Amino acid sequence: MTIRINELIFLKQLAQRYNIPVPRYVEADAARADIKQALQEWGGEAIVKPDVMTGKRGKAGAIVRVKDPQEAIVKLKQIAGLEINGKIPRTAYLVEPIPAAFEMFTAITYNSSYLQPSFTISLKGGMDIEDVSDEHKITIPVDIFKGLDAYQVSEILERLRCNKKTVGLLSRTLVSFWDMFISTGMVSAEINPWRITPEGKPFACDFKASIDETNYKSKIPNFEIPDYPENSSPFEEEMAAWSASSHQGQAHVSALGGKKILPMLFGGGASTIITETLEIMGGEPMFLSDFGGNPPYERMYGTAKICFDYNLADAKLLLILGGKANNTFIDVTFQAIGDALVNYAQEKGRLNIPVVIGRGGPRLTKGILSIKQALEYLNLPYVIFGPETPVTMVADYAARLAHAITEDGKETTNESK
Repeated sequence: MTIRINELIFLKQLAQRYNIPVPRYVEADAARADIKQALQEWGGEAIVKPDVMTGKRGKAGAIVRVKDPQEAIVKLKQIAGLEINGKIPRTAYLVEPIPAAFEMFTAITYNSSYLQPSFTISLKGGMDIEDVSDEHKITIPVDIFKGLDAYQVSEILERLRCNKKTVGLLSRTLVSFWDMFISTGMVSAEINPWRITPEGKPFACDFKASIDETNYKSKIPNFEIPDYPENSSPFEEEMAAWSASSHQGQAHVSALGGKKILPMLFGGGASTIITETLEIMGGEPMFLSDFGGNPPYERMYGTAKICFDYNLADAKLLLILGGKANNTFIDVTFQAIGDALVNYAQEKGRLNIPVVIGRGGPRLTKGILSIKQALEYLNLPYVIFGPETPVTMVADYAARLAHAITEDGKETTNESK
């Protein structure tokens, strides 16, 4: 199971511990005098943000600037009460505005193409990373035993043509980011943007991460995850009831508010990595899912049916993806998903959605034949990747395809890889 970490948890419990510079902040329950003092010290302006477990807060209109204490108090109450991408904030908080000469994007994740973590840096921070061209971002593998050193980071920054006066301090700061990642059991972490002041000082101005709860490193002393309000959708509630009805196979979902990819994901930690890749690359997954645990046919069919009934009509792409399984019978899960698709089309009408598949494990060949039969019967375009293709590459492909799909959905490519 993974624990999601957001900006306020990072500001309060991790940034100072790992020597990562961040803006000053004030929580919503602060006294009026403290809010007034903060505004005076910050140049008469502050940014109100919601403490909520979802991304794209700015696009949802939930991040605003304020210039006096009364306005700050009003906006803190308003923002704390907003529903943002289907999620309810726990509270709201003020952060100090940081003037910037430029912004930077960084992300660390376990990358199956390298079989180890990878570190991505771009000097085009603040933008959706999928909109940044390859020439403006660099990804390198990081040896978990040797770690990341300032020389490696300096080389990347110089290749990206970073101002030489800021390279030294930036390099040491990004090494601290890596130290936090590897010391806490994180499976993914993103800071976007870093705002670099005209004097060359970096500040981590937004943060999100996932921690593997089964990793012993996640037992951080005096580290607490607060409870966040639940605002379950009918889809989540029905899936939770379905999951609780049997212990055979997992059926876990958590709505993310995306509008592009319907993700049928397998493999615990792999599911989190796939979801993070989709989000970073603009795939906008509808939910986080984990459907492993060798589900029998009836179990997998019921799981797929619920997912399709609630989400398939609005999806731009169906993604069926997981790492190489040890015990899950691929033919059973694929047969169940294929039958659920066929039955959905018979009940709702003709489908027109591309399907991307990547999986490995026992009885894979039989499984691929069964899912191909269903997709070709429905005349759906599909791409199938074998177990030798890293899941992050498949997720990247799916995100790019979903992004490129036109409104009338004319992709017609059928191929197996």
